[in-house]
Amino acid sequence: MTSETRSFETDAPKWRRITRHPALMEYRRLATLVAIANLTVFVLGLQSGRWGGFGAFHLQAIADMALINLSLGILIRQQRVVNALFWLATRLPTSAPLWMRWGAGKVFHFGGLHSGGTVAGTIWFGFLLFAMGANRLSGAALPSDLTLGLSGAMVLLMSMMVISAIGPIRAKFHNTFEKIHRFVGWTVLGLFWAQTVSITRDMGADLTATPAFWMLCLITLSIASPWLTLKKVDVEIVKPSNHAVLARFNYGDTPFAGSSNAISLTPFGEYHSFANIPAPGEPGYRLAISRAGDWTGRFIDNPPSKVWVKGITTSGVARIEVLFKKVVYIGTGSGIGPILPHLLKGEVPNKLVWSTRSPRETYGDALVDEIEGSTENPVIWDTVTQGKPDLSTLALQAVRESGAEAVIVISNQKLTRKVVHDMEALGIPAYGAIWDS
Repeated sequence: MTSETRSFETDAPKWRRITRHPALMEYRRLATLVAIANLTVFVLGLQSGRWGGFGAFHLQAIADMALINLSLGILIRQQRVVNALFWLATRLPTSAPLWMRWGAGKVFHFGGLHSGGTVAGTIWFGFLLFAMGANRLSGAALPSDLTLGLSGAMVLLMSMMVISAIGPIRAKFHNTFEKIHRFVGWTVLGLFWAQTVSITRDMGADLTATPAFWMLCLITLSIASPWLTLKKVDVEIVKPSNHAVLARFNYGDTPFAGSSNAISLTPFGEYHSFANIPAPGEPGYRLAISRAGDWTGRFIDNPPSKVWVKGITTSGVARIEVLFKKVVYIGTGSGIGPILPHLLKGEVPNKLVWSTRSPRETYGDALVDEIEGSTENPVIWDTVTQGKPDLSTLALQAVRESGAEAVIVISNQKLTRKVVHDMEALGIPAYGAIWDS
């Protein structure tokens, strides 16, 4: 540990190092807020008798809470909603106080509402199943056996989804997690429709007159929407090395800087999101794909001529750069991909620190020349000849020399969290991916 690194621990106030720790990041704060809100509603409901009692539970009130939470969890992740959130957050002018812009830049932590809502919704559905069973055991004729069976299947599958999304499990079995979330999620949606129809029939009510019907229509449209855009497109691959490729697309879509698209080799296979690299005045875009696992390895070793593209162009973390007068970009390896479109656009003055192995041999002279021509005096750190850098030290140095207001980090999880924590502990707004999906 260098003396500069040690200064991050000694120079920063202890309270700030604690409050800005990754364990307390905004994502978790939002999830906790959802949990507290639900617990408060539950306790108040117990005191007022809103949920009823054993053998006489008020099923509609419980079902409403389950639906509200599940709707929040699903809709907050809809791509158009995500873009709207980013648009709203970036309306603040750079003349606004830094603390306000710092907070607005954390908009990409909205996933805390997703996890909080879906977990709370699953618990409420569990409570609903218990209440249904209790009412039946007390002699009530309803709900029907069909409704009970559908509700039990829903709770079981939703619990499976929640368990697979737990951090360590998701990281170790990511492909399994993706399949469970997609295919089990679709199954739960189908069961939800069947349950709603069954409950409505039990009550003798009009299906279209129930709030659940219209909310389910909205949820279904939200989930189906990305798949309605599914298309197979041509891709041109430039392979400067066996470690990375540049994929170029030109099928009529020119995305905005700070966005990403999801691609796959098969229509219902693994989808991987990569940052789009549009160039001002040029149609189409590029993706920088480096070897980081089995899927990317196969993509590089056997470059395809066509791929499947799903969903609409979606805002990413670097889009919040417009909240600041000047930013420092810290990137490692193919992390230059999400950064490059901002360098090319030049909307916000910036300072680049890019750490990678043999940049010209790995990514090609053309890309490195493009980077060097798009930003003033970039720091391009060759890990082969210069060794492993202390990115926090380089980030702090870049901030002090350039007068930047914020740091945006595009790296692996460990380095991203370290640099973000080190900067924010010193009172410097810092941003990086949070790996919440």
